[in-house]
Amino acid sequence: MTQRHTLAILVENKFGVLARIAGLFSGRGFNIDSLNVAATPDPAFSRMTVVVRGDNKILEQITRQLEKLVNVIEVRNFLPHEAVERELILLKVKADSKTRSEAMQIVDIFRAKIVDVQADSILVETTGARRKVEAFLSLMTKFGVLEMTRTGPVAMQRGGNGEDDED
Repeated sequence: MTQRHTLAILVENKFGVLARIAGLFSGRGFNIDSLNVAATPDPAFSRMTVVVRGDNKILEQITRQLEKLVNVIEVRNFLPHEAVERELILLKVKADSKTRSEAMQIVDIFRAKIVDVQADSILVETTGARRKVEAFLSLMTKFGVLEMTRTGPVAMQRGGNGEDDED
């Protein structure tokens, strides 16, 4: 059964690692829905959050192949209840003197933040779980989206330090 998978991949911060990992997915016919890469507190390492859709059997094979790559330190496949996921969106919508107050009310309800105001538009930042972000977008589109960018999800395991607690 095809389902959504969020992978957290800790890699050495080296040239070509991203290309090798993306190539592994595309070579197996997996489309990457979302990909985020950022440095960790240790500049020698980066953390990748990759969201893909596929069945468990094929994803297990990809996980094993990822773990064999020289620059990959760790691969985790988060189940929804095991991780906290958040997404960031910057959204510019039309907002003139007639529609601005309604747009601002929606921004307040969703605890979003207005980061720029112009005579004919507002630029809004919001973060949250995917469902919250999608609900926010569906309400804001009626004003007319001028521009949008979004990170896709980033994820972190709930509780503990991420190590197995069995000793």
